[in-house]
Amino acid sequence: MIDLWPLIGVVIITLGLALRLNTLLVILTAGVVTGLVAQISPMEILSILGESFTNNRYMSLFILVLPMIGVLERFGLRERAEQLIGAIKNASAARVLMSYLLLRKITNAMGLNLGGHPSMIRPLVAPMAEAAAEKGRQPLTDDERQRVKALSAASENFGNFFSQLLFIGTGGLLLIKGVLDDNGFAVKLEDMYLWALPSAIGSLMIFGLFAWRADRRLKRAATQQEQK
Repeated sequence: MIDLWPLIGVVIITLGLALRLNTLLVILTAGVVTGLVAQISPMEILSILGESFTNNRYMSLFILVLPMIGVLERFGLRERAEQLIGAIKNASAARVLMSYLLLRKITNAMGLNLGGHPSMIRPLVAPMAEAAAEKGRQPLTDDERQRVKALSAASENFGNFFSQLLFIGTGGLLLIKGVLDDNGFAVKLEDMYLWALPSAIGSLMIFGLFAWRADRRLKRAATQQEQK
């Protein structure tokens, strides 16, 4: 007969969240109770919890980034980014986003995690793209502004997703190699990362086409506004 008592942790988490109790306390309680019911010693439970925290410690960096970005925005980060683009003569939304995309790919190939939606796109790249799109024309409409923001977010997706395997020591590449090795396919890392180049180059060209079309659409709308 299957022992269902170790599943009591699921019940504790469900009830705790339903009663709006402290989330961290509820999860820790569920983990400890589940361990005790499964006849795991208290010291081993603490060891498992500590190991899990250590293995996922980088997740806390994401939590710390959000308030830091909020403080920077409170003191005018977005406005400074817009002023910077406003001072560049031939700036356009497409050029701003393509520059960021290219920089993202280069830093990924070097094993550096430069950007992200909360740390780069929202506070810097999107405001700079909006400011570039508004140069020499009336303010963007709400629909145009949302399209520029969406394209800014897409630049991060194209830049990161399609180039994260360019670095020979990236976790994704090591995972793929491990799976291939386990199934009897001996492939060198030096060969594997080269196969990521076509995707990286192709995504750069495809996004460039999207950005160019978006720029053309914005310029056409600006011309129609002037004629009215």
